[in-house]
Amino acid sequence: MLKPSRYISAFLAAILLSSSCRQEAHLTICFTGDVLLDRGVREQIEKKGIDYLFADVAPLFRSSDAVVVNLECPLTDTVSPINKKYIFRADPAWLPALRNSGITHTALANNHSMDQGRNGLKDTYYHLSESGITALGYGENQATACEPVIIAKDGIRVAVFNSVLVPLENWVYLEDEPGVCQATAKSLAAEIEQYKAVRPTDYIVVFLHWGLEYQPEPTLLQRRDAACLIDAGADAVIGHHPHVIQPESSYKEKPVFYSLGNFVFDQNRPGTNEALLVRLAFHRDTMTYSTYKADIINGKPILKK
Repeated sequence: MLKPSRYISAFLAAILLSSSCRQEAHLTICFTGDVLLDRGVREQIEKKGIDYLFADVAPLFRSSDAVVVNLECPLTDTVSPINKKYIFRADPAWLPALRNSGITHTALANNHSMDQGRNGLKDTYYHLSESGITALGYGENQATACEPVIIAKDGIRVAVFNSVLVPLENWVYLEDEPGVCQATAKSLAAEIEQYKAVRPTDYIVVFLHWGLEYQPEPTLLQRRDAACLIDAGADAVIGHHPHVIQPESSYKEKPVFYSLGNFVFDQNRPGTNEALLVRLAFHRDTMTYSTYKADIINGKPILKK
């Protein structure tokens, strides 16, 4: 028979163990900025392979339940470029290695997914699906393109919304044709409110292509849009497109990362060779996060120690 002091100790240990087990039930999602697999990065891939590019970040990726990147190029064999200044295309044969690096989701709601036209965009979605990578921000029409992707584990659910808020060069907006989500922050806020009315315990992350390129500070519109989305029920707002890191902020105790900057890219302008990664950890009752910085050297992200 346990003595009283031992009984109390055992009882407290059981409580702590129970609490620890509850806390351990969590879902982790890592978010990165812009990934380009063309131009100078293509040269690196052809010389050293995809595995080389992601070697330093792969352990972090593989220790996460999901990894979401913004894919800045279509993955297609179709060569039918639209008329715009910067046009990219990547080889879909690289996708298995991309998935092997730990990437599970790619955002397509940006200003480069359609560089090879609507057929190139559809090809990209098909090849991603075939490789086991889930696309965000794409659909057979605007309604489905703007639906969130659900990431779930152990009863914890996270709805990730993805939209592009910057103008799309020479891209015809067709509401009933395949495309990327072009919902405004106001429209997304309405979608979030409707979603939360049905699934009040789900977490919501909004992953946006927005802001001005190469600007170190967010615009007033970005700040207003972030507040609008959090007021509607978003738990975190994460952005990309400026190609440089913009400051982290918070609104109503919810984190806002205005721009994660580049991640796999080949630019040399000031600030474009620095990357920010965010890993969100969703527990049953709380959300926490960690940030990681990386230097981009010849297109390859190297985590800072």
